[in-house]
Amino acid sequence: MPEYPDITVYIDALERRILGRVLESVELHSYFLLRTAEPSLEAVVGAKVTQLRRIGKRIAIGFDNDVWMVFHLMIAGRLHWRDAGKKAPGKNALISLQFPNGVLFLTEAGTKKRASLHLVREEAGLAQVNPGGLEILESDLPAFQQALTRNNHTLKRALTDPHIFSGVGNAYSDEILHAARLSPIAQTQKLSAEEIERLYQACRTCLTTWTQRLRDQYGDAFPEKVTAFREDMAVHGRYNLPCPVCGGTVQRIRYATNETNYCPNCQTEGRLLADRALSRLLKKDWPKSVEELEKIRGKSHH
Repeated sequence: MPEYPDITVYIDALERRILGRVLESVELHSYFLLRTAEPSLEAVVGAKVTQLRRIGKRIAIGFDNDVWMVFHLMIAGRLHWRDAGKKAPGKNALISLQFPNGVLFLTEAGTKKRASLHLVREEAGLAQVNPGGLEILESDLPAFQQALTRNNHTLKRALTDPHIFSGVGNAYSDEILHAARLSPIAQTQKLSAEEIERLYQACRTCLTTWTQRLRDQYGDAFPEKVTAFREDMAVHGRYNLPCPVCGGTVQRIRYATNETNYCPNCQTEGRLLADRALSRLLKKDWPKSVEELEKIRGKSHH
């Protein structure tokens, strides 16, 4: 799912292409994508784009008649751009927005169609689609601490809850927790002041660093191949690979369709966190430490 850095570079690219432009026509190929009936899609045809905004993990396109198109890409939705004169997108585009200088369109991989489009009016309409999580880069440490500790959750859950923090998902939460040297299952209300400050700084550094990396990578090009898995990430998507800090093996916790990656040496004092799928299988034989895991692996190799 595109998170703060990805959404930010999408908005950068959109501002360069559609800000100040009139939307000439709209083609909707997936009626499931559009989740609102009023205002209608016709309301934005012929209107001029006056601003773009990130709302959590959503991209909001504002028009000069106070109507907003709010896209939520979810896991597999991606935006694309074709300059005028290039081949038009095919039927795999869920929606196409025609501008004088090109076409903006949305695709979604896989069979589960989760991406959504809401049309809303004015700031009041935007407020209704905003989960309300704290903007970490716009907040000071006391505001961050208050949001983090209001309820007692695991750190992984707190960071990825859009009602608590804005724009952080599965990928960057793994990277943030690794940078902060904190366990994904640590309880938010049991952290020391020093650990909370470390987490706050890691959030800010991670989000700004990755946003800049992506800006450098794409330059003036429209972001394509937007992914949650990047080779220069420290732990996310790097199960069984070496941690770039200590060289230890990156581990994972899997639950439902999600996976959390972490380094036991850097984050959990060498303890292995129970992987629900594996620990059910192994029960009492579940290794408690990296050393025990290495012994099990050693035996299996003989």
